[in-house]
Amino acid sequence: MRTALVIGTGLIGTSAALALASRGVTVHLADHDPAQARTAAALGAGTDESPEGLVDLCVVAVPPAHVAATLADAMRRGAARAYLDVASVKGGPRRELQELGLDLTPYIGTHPMSGRERSGPLAATADLFEGRPWVLTPTPDTDTEVLNLALELVALCRAVPVVMDADAHDRAVALVSHMPHLVSSMVAARLEHAEETAVRLCGQGIRDVTRIAASDPRMWIDILSANPGPVADLLAQVADDLDETVTALRALQSADEEKRGQGAAGVESMLRRGNAGQTRVPGKHGSAPAAYEIVAVLINDQPGQLARIFGDADRAGVNIEDVRIEHATGQQAGLVQLMVEPKAAPVLSAALRERGWSIRQ
Repeated sequence: MRTALVIGTGLIGTSAALALASRGVTVHLADHDPAQARTAAALGAGTDESPEGLVDLCVVAVPPAHVAATLADAMRRGAARAYLDVASVKGGPRRELQELGLDLTPYIGTHPMSGRERSGPLAATADLFEGRPWVLTPTPDTDTEVLNLALELVALCRAVPVVMDADAHDRAVALVSHMPHLVSSMVAARLEHAEETAVRLCGQGIRDVTRIAASDPRMWIDILSANPGPVADLLAQVADDLDETVTALRALQSADEEKRGQGAAGVESMLRRGNAGQTRVPGKHGSAPAAYEIVAVLINDQPGQLARIFGDADRAGVNIEDVRIEHATGQQAGLVQLMVEPKAAPVLSAALRERGWSIRQ
């Protein structure tokens, strides 16, 4: 691939353009808002000048509701040898293109499974897709050259290609992305009018659950409008679980011992089902989830603290598999949770204590 046209210079489009440009591809940028395309160009994502002729690949990175119309326009004017979109839903746009009577041999639907809470070109990074799944949804009509160009794009963005049926993809993202986002928003909405004394008690658990609720609502309206059925089906199942859990919790308030026992059994069943589902979430690098020990270290909120901890861990010969930081409410301090292999935990704890760190049990 030598040339590309990226239509839509938001987070995903600009990130893809940055990755392509950094690897020697000549990238042309277009957007309904020329100022946004100029911003992406200023970041090094390419040029906002129109290509003089046919480009190798046209990447359409616009909201799902506008994918079919944007692709149809580009295909009718012969902008590229191959076309793909990066929208988070796949079945709907393909059906819209079919209804428009377009030849779909030069097109393939794709979806990079990566993003951030922030949107727009200023949030873009060239490594946004690195190591992340990038779904490709070819059909028997998809031209081999088009599939190869899509695979080349994925490789240049250092993502991992995953081939799926379009409708199966839409059901999958409803489960792992769209439904969880709404549930996160529902939990976060409980905080809107909560008492300040309660909000000040927020810890890492509530931060984890509500993190994705910070995303742009306008963007999510576009996404959910394109995949409402599968998301609604899943939320209905969640609602059933909520009803059962509420009933079980009410039973725990009963003065009747038998009802309390039934309530406890109902809550335990839900928690165990949650345990079973959580174990299926892929772990590091997509492998089976691993059980790590946590070494919790108290740190001051000062420059260089994390670098010192990682340096001391390196000197102790311990690899840190993952890390979390829990900030203390109202204090310039926090708790760093270092996740390591179980056999490495006592080694790391001893080494950090020896170097003056405060370890929390």
